[in-house]
Amino acid sequence: MEELINILEDIRPDVDYEHCENLIDGHYLDSLSILSLIAELEDAFDITIPAVEIIPDNFNSAGRMLQMIRKLQEEY
Repeated sequence: MEELINILEDIRPDVDYEHCENLIDGHYLDSLSILSLIAELEDAFDITIPAVEIIPDNFNSAGRMLQMIRKLQEEY
């Protein structure tokens, strides 16, 4: 989780990622941030995030992102 939080803080440092549950719905992350985040996550966690996984539910919180990352790591 620490690595994920560091990546998120590099993109937007002014958000409490450990407690925020509405990163997309609350407009903390915009579409450009998401694109940058996807590239960072793929590199850092050695995964490929398919288009079907790029939905607000998977990116609204650090916890949901971590669940998606773990799921994708298990699939490969």
